[in-house]
Amino acid sequence: MKQLNVGILGLGTVGGGTYAVLTRNAAEITRRSGYAINVVQVADKNLALAQRVTDGKVPLTDDAFAVVNNPAVDVVVELIGGYTLSKELVLQAIANGKHVVTANKALLAVHGNEIFAAAQARGVMVAFEAAVAGGIPIIKALREGLGANRIEWLAGIINGTTNFILSEMREKGLSFIDVLGEAQRLGYAEADPTFDVEGIDAAHKLTIMSAIAFGMPMKFDQAYTEGISKLQQTDIKYAHELGYSVKLLGITKRSEAGVELRVHPTLISEKRLVANVNGAMNAVVVKGDAVGPTLYYGAGAGAEPTASSVVADLMDVARLADASAAQRVPYLGFQAGQLNDLPILPIAAIHSAYYLRLRASDKPGVLAGVTKILADRNISIDAMLQKEPADNETEADIVILTHLTQEKNMDAGIAEIEALPAIVGKLVKIRMEELGK
Repeated sequence: MKQLNVGILGLGTVGGGTYAVLTRNAAEITRRSGYAINVVQVADKNLALAQRVTDGKVPLTDDAFAVVNNPAVDVVVELIGGYTLSKELVLQAIANGKHVVTANKALLAVHGNEIFAAAQARGVMVAFEAAVAGGIPIIKALREGLGANRIEWLAGIINGTTNFILSEMREKGLSFIDVLGEAQRLGYAEADPTFDVEGIDAAHKLTIMSAIAFGMPMKFDQAYTEGISKLQQTDIKYAHELGYSVKLLGITKRSEAGVELRVHPTLISEKRLVANVNGAMNAVVVKGDAVGPTLYYGAGAGAEPTASSVVADLMDVARLADASAAQRVPYLGFQAGQLNDLPILPIAAIHSAYYLRLRASDKPGVLAGVTKILADRNISIDAMLQKEPADNETEADIVILTHLTQEKNMDAGIAEIEALPAIVGKLVKIRMEELGK
């Protein structure tokens, strides 16, 4: 029986799940891959935890470099996260001629170009299915299953924490702060939730998918990122009245001008399947020129869903370990030297439809002034919702849905509307996506 010896760095949630799946499903994994995949060493700072997880059946160390430099290890599975130590460990593993499997989306989004170049030069594989959308095999779908297509766009709910928060805000009518506290109590959100709620985690994942979809280098530093921390319950409610859900979407599109790479709250028609993805689940819609729109749905995090992707990568490495570089699937799905350095469009250059909420004095002529400003900029109105003032109030909410226009045009119109004497405070602007064409 052929053997593949694995060293695991980090035995936390995903690492523990990976060890459990490898152990429990060993016979099935061998039947499918033709290899016995053996964990020969584990590194974790918490040796007592590692001892409990492995039941003392695997050599343990608190020095991750001991695993990376272990000549008995064929594949290093990096599950410790972060940008710095993980980068050193992965590059050292590659330099030692070891294949790498990682679930570290931040590492790849920020340092992936350097890591892939090093792996290419050394002739080793870097596999990362678990880095995006947990147990959903979206990387394999983009890189292999849709390989005959020219990908036109993709959009995804790729952060379970924010999707849980938005689902609860809609279903229970609670504020962002209240639901965030609940998410932290349930373990869906970290004590410091910034990476999740401000869209950074989603931008890491989107950067990876965009690079594979369009055959370009990682460009995380150029991604537009806007989180959900400023979303108000009022807008969740009004969107629902108009037949829309609000989701934090990662969106990337290709056009002649360049590539859109953006994460932000988005209105989606409730008629779309992705609008009905709730709780901590993930979903990605991909539009190819040949296949049309396709939807991928499942658990985007968790011990064993993510471990499912890690182990699938290990099985791929086992099958292809002895193959030449030309026989392996390229890291980003395009042959070495065939990536295009496509420009990333600034957010002002994108085209979108918009949800606008403004608060205005309840008197004649106000709405006419607003619609004239929009018409003068060729911004067409698709729908409108005008609320009656509450008792003893002289101001009311007006909600407008627009057709497609360029963002800089929309922003200029908003500035003019906000300058009207009858308008109170700032407008709320949320982008809208059709996701059906």
